[in-house]
Amino acid sequence: MKFTVSQDSLADALSVVLKGAGGATTLPILNGVLIKAYDGVLELHTTNTEISIKHRITARVDEPGEAVVPCKLFSNITKALPDAPVSFEVVERQAVISCAKSSFRLNMLDPRDFPEFPAYAIESCVDLPVSVLSEMVSRVWRVASKDRSRGVLTGVLMTVENNTIRLVATDSYRLAVCDTQVETSNLEGSFEAIVPSESLNDALSVMGDAPTIMVGVTDAQVVFEAGNTCYVTRRMKESFPSYRMLIPSACAMTAKLDNASFAAAVKRVSAIGSGNPTLRFDIDTDAGVLKLTLISSDQGYASETLDIEAEGKSGCTGFSCHYIADFFNMAGHDKDLTLEIQDYGRPAVFKTYGKVNYLYLAMPIRLSE
Repeated sequence: MKFTVSQDSLADALSVVLKGAGGATTLPILNGVLIKAYDGVLELHTTNTEISIKHRITARVDEPGEAVVPCKLFSNITKALPDAPVSFEVVERQAVISCAKSSFRLNMLDPRDFPEFPAYAIESCVDLPVSVLSEMVSRVWRVASKDRSRGVLTGVLMTVENNTIRLVATDSYRLAVCDTQVETSNLEGSFEAIVPSESLNDALSVMGDAPTIMVGVTDAQVVFEAGNTCYVTRRMKESFPSYRMLIPSACAMTAKLDNASFAAAVKRVSAIGSGNPTLRFDIDTDAGVLKLTLISSDQGYASETLDIEAEGKSGCTGFSCHYIADFFNMAGHDKDLTLEIQDYGRPAVFKTYGKVNYLYLAMPIRLSE
């Protein structure tokens, strides 16, 4: 096996497939990248048994063949090389890598031990704009539970119907829903899949500058394809919680706030917090005032008052400071923000509107008077 490829092209390709290598596995072969060279093409494949990534680039192939080398090590070497052609040749179970005046020899693993890329037959698929879907994923995936014992709560529900994409995630303490309108003329009927949240985020992050992405499902897999990249992960088969029942149909208090001003105030007040403090909201609808208060037993006390447009019942409630900070990290740059409270002892709903509509529901924390 022998090929020559540009340094930047190889470095970019390895950065794409690196997310699929190793992880918590104890199998050395899964820390490697399988490289197939044939007909002017390099095909790179990684897997950690839960996800598989395949990426193709062009190269000058002098001798076709296959090789498996440590993925992270090969990636680190390639990124450090000068901007010059990289030569790769297999010599007696070692990979000889040369670029300008640099030369390396890496021990290889047996390609026969590397798992086959998953075979799949797409049952339903939809083409979506990468930029739009990436923005939506960034607003919901962190809300999914990180505890693998919680099953479907570690996933994101994706639905596409009547030219509307919707993503939903919850960890049972908060809920994130975002939707937007796009053209989905290639979709017949509706599309639905529950995707592991980290896999969904990773899949979008490796698609580069591709304008559109195909999202397809089989009975057990979710497949993402864009450009020269294919990402396969498992499809979660459990039933997603009935999230619509959690969203209040009416509210006792509605307030309109400037998103940027509110975010800045939360950031300032929470500066004294440590651990996971409670952020108190005191809302006076008659005066049009929201007072944010945080009390830290270690650091002290902080408060800030904001002018708001509010109507309905005055009252007070509290939320995890981290949950409110997370909302602003995910809400984007929409100017206006709406806060809706059905009852001061029940969940509050934060909403922003723009190209992507975003709803974030947070459970309250009982306040100690």
